[in-house]
Amino acid sequence: MDEAVTAPDLTQTGERILGFNRNVFFLGLVSFLTDISSEMTLTILPLFLANVLGAPFGIIGAIEGIAESTSSLLKIASGWLSDRVGARKALTALGYGLSTVAKPFLIIASTAGWGMVLGVRVADRVGKGVRTAPRDALVADSSADRERGKNFGFHRAMDTGGAVVGLALAAGIAYLTQFRPDQLSVGTYQTLVGFGILPAVLAVLVILLFVREARGRAVQPQSSPSHPSASASDAGRRSLGFRSLDKRFQMFVVIATIFTLGNSSDAFLILRAQERGLSVVNILIMLVMFNIVYASVAVPAGMLSDRFGRRRVITTGWVVYVLIYLGFALATKSAWQVWVLFVVYGVYYGSTDGVAKALVADLVPPAQRGSAYGVYNAAVGLAVLPASLIAGFLWQTTNNPASPFYFGAALAGLAVALLFVFLRRQ
Repeated sequence: MDEAVTAPDLTQTGERILGFNRNVFFLGLVSFLTDISSEMTLTILPLFLANVLGAPFGIIGAIEGIAESTSSLLKIASGWLSDRVGARKALTALGYGLSTVAKPFLIIASTAGWGMVLGVRVADRVGKGVRTAPRDALVADSSADRERGKNFGFHRAMDTGGAVVGLALAAGIAYLTQFRPDQLSVGTYQTLVGFGILPAVLAVLVILLFVREARGRAVQPQSSPSHPSASASDAGRRSLGFRSLDKRFQMFVVIATIFTLGNSSDAFLILRAQERGLSVVNILIMLVMFNIVYASVAVPAGMLSDRFGRRRVITTGWVVYVLIYLGFALATKSAWQVWVLFVVYGVYYGSTDGVAKALVADLVPPAQRGSAYGVYNAAVGLAVLPASLIAGFLWQTTNNPASPFYFGAALAGLAVALLFVFLRRQ
């Protein structure tokens, strides 16, 4: 008879770096390096599409939506597979590797048109789809219950710290290479992509060399239904059905999806900032400030959720989001208004992103975490496609840039009410 194989329980070991579990620290470093790369290559991609390739807003929304939806479909299968085989690290490394390979092709996108951009975005999001659920499950598996919110907050803070560095570097490069302050140039964007490849490569090396599998439970080998070692945990890992997961988790996914239908790609926030009169360099500096606030809020918000509950922290962040989107709808040509809104936008992200992922781990057993993260990330990601298409349609057909922001604020308000009603105990 096969014997159960037990991986190290890294939540109980003394290996800590800067007060954090070893795996949590190195996965945070991976996200830090990856976000340096992504912010230099992908954040201002909407400006490249609009300013260099002349793509209409509807096409920009479609590209973002299709890319995110492709990623989302893979998150379910990847999360389930990581549960089934009991391996998180390999899928995480594969996903980061795929995204790294895709990014250099953006250098030639200026001659190939927006179709090339779509292809690169889809390939990059395939990598994200493969890695996200196993990585989140690996963070959860490496976290003691009392530190789960704190650890997810740290992971988001490191991710966002990378965004700060990447955007600061991008702003410096743009300042030195831009000839027209109001329009992104092809040379500037190609330079950004070239510099952005190195940290992505380093991130993959960190995973391969320093991250470990972490399971605080015995993992049974795959067996036939009649095998005496088959267990409820095995059944949970084999099940891909949404109905097999906790009812509270199901409700949270539904509510988060409703919220996301009004939360279109941040590409529209960047385009709104440019439409309100900000230059390319100013937009990059503004994004640096946004990410500094995000990184500063993430860990304290996670710790507050450990102490006072996830629901309170998430609903507070969603209320902030409602006010921000109303602000973007009503913003005038005064640049300071957009600056303030983007800074406060960091409060929303910092108080919700990591806390929501900690809540997912609270609502499902360890054996189903990969599947649960796959379902959650997929549902939210798939909602980005209709959200982005709706935002592009409203902006283009009403000829009123405020329209998508009114729509987003309304759906976020509905989600806040539903969260209060249906998740009272969290």
